[in-house]
Amino acid sequence: MSVQGTAAHRALADLPPLVRRALDAAEGAGFAYSCRPEQGRLLQALAQGVVGLIGETGTGCGVGLAWLASGAGDGVRLVSMERDEARAAVAAEVFADRPNVTVVCGDWTELYQRGPFDLLVLDGGGQGKGDVPADPTRLLAPGGTVVVDDFTPSPGWPPLHEGRPDTARLHWLEHPALRATELQLAADLSSVVGRLR
Repeated sequence: MSVQGTAAHRALADLPPLVRRALDAAEGAGFAYSCRPEQGRLLQALAQGVVGLIGETGTGCGVGLAWLASGAGDGVRLVSMERDEARAAVAAEVFADRPNVTVVCGDWTELYQRGPFDLLVLDGGGQGKGDVPADPTRLLAPGGTVVVDDFTPSPGWPPLHEGRPDTARLHWLEHPALRATELQLAADLSSVVGRLR
């Protein structure tokens, strides 16, 4: 979830049609916190390498999910969890004509019953930012990839947040089951991407 992420897309002319549809729905619902375009393009690229199942937490109104679906090939299934009932309904409508995309209203932990995932995007739960971090060994298929977004780039080690070591980011970067790195997507935005060993 990015502050003003929905509005950041409007300056772009070359958006995939499904992303544009999700943006229209987000704006219609007054939802400003969609993923940023930089993150969306990363998700689209990562989805292109998936052959099985993609999972996401924090659907919002479906902008990030639309980036994922725009990159996913034939036969790839996508499951996204949104705890807010109204937002889940908006997103479900965006994907009503996509039988391979399922939007579920519920807590992110329900993904444990729906995996394992080849690609898992933690945007609305399971990040370890004020909640319990997801267990990649239970949620990822062998060789699966996890993406944790919305970090502020930190030039030194350990990475800092508000002057203190960023425990959420360190959890993913130092997780013994992952090979992980931080990707700077913009001057003020980075994501951690990890692959299950």
